[in-house]
Amino acid sequence: MLAAVMAATIVAPLAAAAEAEVTVGSPDTVPLRNKQNEPAVAMHPLNEDYLAAGANDNIDIAPCGTAEATPAAPCPFTSGVGVTGVQFSFNGGQNWVQPTYTGWSARDGTPGFGPIGTLPWYFEEGIVADGDPAVAFGPKPGANGFSWNNGVRTYYATLTSVFPPAGASPTDADSPHRRALHRAQFRDPAAEVPFKGFEAIAVSRIDDISPARVQDKNAWFRPVIASKQSNTTFSDKEQIWADNVATSPHFGNVYVCYAAFRSVPGAAAPLFVATSHDGGATWANKQVTAAHNVPPTLWGQSGCTIRTDSDGVVYVFYEQFESPFTFLPPRGSHFVVKSFDGGRSWERPQFVQRITDPCFFVDPVIFRCVMDGIAGARNDLSGSPNVDIANGAPFGLGATDLIVNTWVDARAGLNNEQVLLNWSSDGASTWSAPQVVSTSGDRGYYTAPALSPDGAELYLVYNAFLAPFQATTDNARPLIGVVRRATVGPSGPSGWATLHRSPPGDARAASQNNLQAEFLGDYVYADASNNYGVAVWNDVRQGANCAAIDAWREDLQDGTAGATPQPQTVCPPLFGNTDIWSFSNR
Repeated sequence: MLAAVMAATIVAPLAAAAEAEVTVGSPDTVPLRNKQNEPAVAMHPLNEDYLAAGANDNIDIAPCGTAEATPAAPCPFTSGVGVTGVQFSFNGGQNWVQPTYTGWSARDGTPGFGPIGTLPWYFEEGIVADGDPAVAFGPKPGANGFSWNNGVRTYYATLTSVFPPAGASPTDADSPHRRALHRAQFRDPAAEVPFKGFEAIAVSRIDDISPARVQDKNAWFRPVIASKQSNTTFSDKEQIWADNVATSPHFGNVYVCYAAFRSVPGAAAPLFVATSHDGGATWANKQVTAAHNVPPTLWGQSGCTIRTDSDGVVYVFYEQFESPFTFLPPRGSHFVVKSFDGGRSWERPQFVQRITDPCFFVDPVIFRCVMDGIAGARNDLSGSPNVDIANGAPFGLGATDLIVNTWVDARAGLNNEQVLLNWSSDGASTWSAPQVVSTSGDRGYYTAPALSPDGAELYLVYNAFLAPFQATTDNARPLIGVVRRATVGPSGPSGWATLHRSPPGDARAASQNNLQAEFLGDYVYADASNNYGVAVWNDVRQGANCAAIDAWREDLQDGTAGATPQPQTVCPPLFGNTDIWSFSNR
């Protein structure tokens, strides 16, 4: 049977390397519906021309100045409207499609049931897809257990909250979920609440993607809550992975790592791993780190990344932070936690290395680390680990189980932030010395690696700023996406070559929904087969900065700001327009 599946694997003819816009549904000239960030991407294990991507996507929220807008907050997120966008490519990233489904939407400024470009079935389940997308492919379960012969399942993880209890009347009156939600709106004690706490982790699934199936809302399973919730839980910063090697004893298991903040973000946050043995239908949770939060040296832990090797060993990497309110720059630590029994039990955290977070300035308005300048884009997770393993997927052939880890490091000082990489060939027990893998002059912002399954090639993507830290909002802040490749031998990656540098854009065009600062999210992503690599990044080439917003943001810094500018009347239409772009050397 394995040979039959291998023979059926589709290998399309090679096409020319190309970059393409991923978030093709974005209305570029409608602030802030034109805001997209935090991309994820995954490559189909049997048909490598099939790609799935996700992003934080404002495509369905109300335009600035409509719906729930006020003079002080002209561009709020619209209550109940999801922001987890979903895109697919069926030609190796040469171009992308973004399906249109139905759900709770406010594209025309009036919330109601209508078209959405985000994950479906959340509205019907009484929940909201709140972004932080993560994507993975795994085998489809069947009567014979997990097998590639059964097909391929696509998993999308996202943050989720309970649909707002006020301001939205149910439209699908025949749905028991909507009736339960309606009871909850009126504080009926008999109403069923989808989950406890502020934010949970939900997982959506679709089987055997094709150009036709991804357009069909009914091809999707209803979302399932994967995280362990209490009344005070704010689950955040998740990543999903499926054990995708047929020779693994835990083949088909699906894992989600996440930080479980207690009460609010910034409080004690142990890391959890949710494990599913049945294709994402049910989940069991294990706490894998202590809930310590003892500032300033132990200032929370987050930024997890999760992978499996060819033997089914599960690796969860994360960062232990230092407080930026005490240390500038803070020196964080990378740790790894491992499971050898398919997520049923976990070893104690193992120290990997010390790193220097690229935080020399905490913005006094948003109280977050920024690196491009005042009122800049937060970079909280720039120094967190980003990992891949050459596990031989999908059949375990040629696996080296080499582990690579990349991050942005500031040990060379302000305006000299570098993308660093190290590797381990013994199951994360020992590590090479870090090497600089970014190009001179690039101030690394976020990064991600992708190893070919046979470990022969390594792809790397990063965002980078090209100008030094700006103490004013008057000057341009060029941002680019970069894709590099190296060959991998016994002594690690070498022979680095730059495959692509995107056209620059001005980061000042990016915006938080409260307009107080730029926003570019928390990560970028890459994936690879033995034949090619694909990378996605945050891109501002089609955005336009707004002079009124620039001036207002600078005045916020010293407390002299006047009334909030109204972008829909005082800014160019392309203000706020941030997109996800991809590069593929297919």
